[in-house]
Amino acid sequence: MDAAAAGARFDRHVAAHLDLPRNQVQKWIHGGLARLNGVAARPSTALAAGDRIDCTPPERREERVRPEAGDLALLYEDDDLAVLDKPAGLTVHPGAGRTTGTLAHLLLARYPEMAGVGGAGRPGIVHRLDQGTSGVLVAARTPTAHTRLARAFAGREVEKHYLALVYGEPSRPEGLIDAPIGRHATRRKEMTVRPDGRPARTGWHTRAAAAGIALVELDLFTGRTHQIRVHLKHIGHPLVGDPVYGEARWKSLPRPVQAPLRDFPRPALHAWKLAFRHPGTGALLRCEAPVPADLRELWEAVTRTPWVNTDSR
Repeated sequence: MDAAAAGARFDRHVAAHLDLPRNQVQKWIHGGLARLNGVAARPSTALAAGDRIDCTPPERREERVRPEAGDLALLYEDDDLAVLDKPAGLTVHPGAGRTTGTLAHLLLARYPEMAGVGGAGRPGIVHRLDQGTSGVLVAARTPTAHTRLARAFAGREVEKHYLALVYGEPSRPEGLIDAPIGRHATRRKEMTVRPDGRPARTGWHTRAAAAGIALVELDLFTGRTHQIRVHLKHIGHPLVGDPVYGEARWKSLPRPVQAPLRDFPRPALHAWKLAFRHPGTGALLRCEAPVPADLRELWEAVTRTPWVNTDSR
């Protein structure tokens, strides 16, 4: 191990090096599949210059992603990368309970060279969106592009803008949510705002509000798990349709608008715009995913007004 990694946590270093979730690496460490200087060590052990890491990942059937034909909505592509408009409902990569039918499978069918790019089971994947979130997603076609893009996302060098439909109207037209996020103490699959969490910052700007809901534009300054969903709940304006962090506020609204809000099948969140430096040329690349029809239709059904002009701010 080189001196640059000195001081880093054992589990964080291995996870970053292999492009894998840290909780997965922690299981390997606890199971003796990852060792430090030939002996077992805690995941939190701080590395020192000259340490030797031995890691023997188990073979996992779900990591052998095979190409599956299907449609991809491309926003941009070249020899280094592809930028996609991911539809809501599409899982990004295989995981627990999902071994086929993911975006990773579709990417391999169009870009076979992605099989050797990125972590096991995640061909070409640089970042991810939740299954229920629609919008812009970047995939790398070469190892060099993957490394540079992953570094840009980790270094907060990527501009990320979202649109969301939330319950209520924020008391101010815009603001910043600066609240650390960590794992929920009892509901381990959920995240929450907690003092000992990792720093998380989300900027927001209300575009319009009517009939008990608001259209909010969000700027993501950090990239924590479920950050937007947790932060919106924290300030009292949860996402419409969020099955985990949402609330059934439709019950208190007039009867004519209850059904569209109650029946909306996903978190009303869209990854709208992404801006980053091209990993090959260094040129600034700006990509925008059109607002999906289901968000437009929900707004119009509830407010009885046309969709908001999002071109101006």
